[in-house]
Amino acid sequence: MKFDQIMVRYGEMALKGKNRHSFENKLHSNLSKKLRNFPAVKIKKTRDRMYVLLNGENPYAVMEKCQEVFGIQSLSFAVRIEQSEDSIKAAALYAMKEAEGARTFKISTKRTDKQFPIRSQDMNQILGGHILSNTEGITVDVHNPDVEIKVEVRQDAAYVTSQNYPGAGGLPVGTTGKTLLLLSGGIDSPVAGYLAMKRGVEVEAVHFHSPPYTSERAKQKVLDLAQEMTRYGIKLKVHIIPFTKIQQKIHREMPDGYSMTIMRRMMLRISEAVAKEQVILSFTTGESLGQVASQTMESMSAINDVTNYPIIRPLVAMDKLEIIDISRKIGTYDISIRPYEDCCTVFVPKAPKTKPSKEKALEYEQSTDFSEDIKEALEQKEVISFSQKKSSEAKFEDLF
Repeated sequence: MKFDQIMVRYGEMALKGKNRHSFENKLHSNLSKKLRNFPAVKIKKTRDRMYVLLNGENPYAVMEKCQEVFGIQSLSFAVRIEQSEDSIKAAALYAMKEAEGARTFKISTKRTDKQFPIRSQDMNQILGGHILSNTEGITVDVHNPDVEIKVEVRQDAAYVTSQNYPGAGGLPVGTTGKTLLLLSGGIDSPVAGYLAMKRGVEVEAVHFHSPPYTSERAKQKVLDLAQEMTRYGIKLKVHIIPFTKIQQKIHREMPDGYSMTIMRRMMLRISEAVAKEQVILSFTTGESLGQVASQTMESMSAINDVTNYPIIRPLVAMDKLEIIDISRKIGTYDISIRPYEDCCTVFVPKAPKTKPSKEKALEYEQSTDFSEDIKEALEQKEVISFSQKKSSEAKFEDLF
């Protein structure tokens, strides 16, 4: 006997009312795409959960991929057996022995099929006794067990599960719209994109590239971050905007203290044009309140003034250590700290305004015509699409 499926439990998605069906369908689609490298796997959807049928595939490798799919609260390995006392006893004992390091256990039986002759409480006692008789050094702990073995007796069969594995939580990507992530190449913006995806948002990214002040390796770092993020979003499109001419003009013609504010206003103007073209309804940034001069309340107000698009800031109340912890967890940290600087470090003013006036920013901006520069940048943009199948590590190594 061995586990032949993974039971998928929903999180807050289970609370959805009439829209729940569409959320379940999207989760089914995302899970299918995530597991396409396991050709034997099949996904079965029931009214209140899903089952990943392993059909001989490596259960632990499949579990690892399932844990990266948003919309799943928890998962368990499961075995499907016939509705008989002997079969259920054998499956429960197998589940106990598979729980490595577990010294205490609890049995929880749920009898959906009331035609099954053994009541739930009686089955708990039968299975507990069977496990104790066939193992050594194992005891029952109904309050805080190392492993809880769950038995569900349904009309079609009985299911035995053990060891809950945490899912990614949140909502299935693609159920709450699309956002344009301002992806810089640093630590913060990939984490912001990850957290937006956790809320069911599909992410596209825009990156501002300023050669020769920023290198091809800096650009590749951003592309590698985008590739890594497909672990959670399945696919991701990056719009690369040539930004050199605009930055040079800002440096030449704008007051030094306002150059950072006006640079970010230009980024939002260009991002809005990309968003309109791609039918995207919001922006997402990695801003954290008070972290740098451009992220004060006054700076964000002056920068936001150029657009009516909502700006999602998942990190706004986090400190740097919290952000770094998430970046390590999702696999973007080591890419983000590669020593290749992005355009935000080009022409950094000696004393940027921390409380810029939106009226002065507009006045300075209107003193110079940027319209042709913005148009040219949009015409020359490069679009690169990623899916979870590609290898970003190989690309980085090819640069040496």
